[in-house]
Amino acid sequence: MTRRDPIVVILLTIVTLGFYAVFWFYWTKNEMRARGADIPTFLLYFLPLVNYYWLWKWCEGAEMVTARRMSSGTAFLLIFFLGIIGGAIVQNSFNQPAA
Repeated sequence: MTRRDPIVVILLTIVTLGFYAVFWFYWTKNEMRARGADIPTFLLYFLPLVNYYWLWKWCEGAEMVTARRMSSGTAFLLIFFLGIIGGAIVQNSFNQPAA
């Protein structure tokens, strides 16, 4: 996974009024798929209600690539309730080297 500073993820999301977060999800999805995660097409991200399913699959991918350091349920709840702050916490898990 590409190393990204979690603080920069938050700041760029604020400065770009949320556009960076959309690209962040897209980039991390592609990186997780390259490592074998089964995440559906990014177009589902933009469909109401279906985007929760997409986010859940993205979180399952996050659990896989972090070698279960970040569970899919924890990642989902962090992003769902804390938004990009939760995303920055997940990014921090991506940044940690594999055990």
